[in-house]
Amino acid sequence: MTARAGAQPLLDDRQGRRAMVWIMAIMIFLTTLSAALGLSTRNAGGALDRQLAARLTVQVIEGDAARRDAEVVRLLARLKASADVTRAAEVDRARLAELLRPWLGEAGLDADLPMPAMIDVDLRSGDDAAVARVEALAKGVGTGIRVDRHATWLAPVRSFVGAIGLTAFGLVLVMASATAAVVLLVARAGLDTHRGTIDILHMLGSTDLQIARLFQRRIGQDTLTGGLIGALVGALVIVALGERMATLESQLADGVTLAGADWALIAALPFAFTGLAMLAARIAVLRRLARVL
Repeated sequence: MTARAGAQPLLDDRQGRRAMVWIMAIMIFLTTLSAALGLSTRNAGGALDRQLAARLTVQVIEGDAARRDAEVVRLLARLKASADVTRAAEVDRARLAELLRPWLGEAGLDADLPMPAMIDVDLRSGDDAAVARVEALAKGVGTGIRVDRHATWLAPVRSFVGAIGLTAFGLVLVMASATAAVVLLVARAGLDTHRGTIDILHMLGSTDLQIARLFQRRIGQDTLTGGLIGALVGALVIVALGERMATLESQLADGVTLAGADWALIAALPFAFTGLAMLAARIAVLRRLARVL
């Protein structure tokens, strides 16, 4: 009862509490965006891995157009008959020419100059054994055939996506550390401001643990209020960005999504930060009171 009687004067700092709420709202808003970025890029990386592991591009490089076309026909027949292949289709020559035009110009697309044929291949499984079998099958058709794995030449993109995800998760840890630091400062400032009241509470029989509970309960309330505000605004921003992302015609962008479990983790952030703030307040107050006394 003694500790409760001092609850109002001890922590009745409305201006400070409003500042605490908005500080926590901003920090958890930024944490929500960082967590969403980390989770979505992790999902995008996984989707990219699955797509690239089972995709190959086969190039038929032959100067003689008639021989090249004959090799393409034989190769397509063998690929479609293979148990490892789910789809094999030649890239449209006109589309290929359009892709090469910025690099070669009109002169490079002269009909008398040879142009390789390209075949897109989707595998049933992207394991090394299946890829090796398809490579052996393709190279058995002709000596001028080269097989490229999408995972090889898009490895830098995959590495970059992974780096973005790690950076985002690192920002979440930084925000958690900053939250703990803010709580330590707020708790110490509260102790200094209400030093006289705390001395009276001690004389009336209140323990350090009871006083610490007053601080951690009030800081927990402020953190949760600000956290819910920040998480709600952050979720609205994430949804808006997701709608914009959906309009992009990109396989990589399609993988940048959040699953139900990801949303659950994001929703748990305000409560996790509240627990962290209460723990930090408890430790800070108890340590400070132990040194004072």
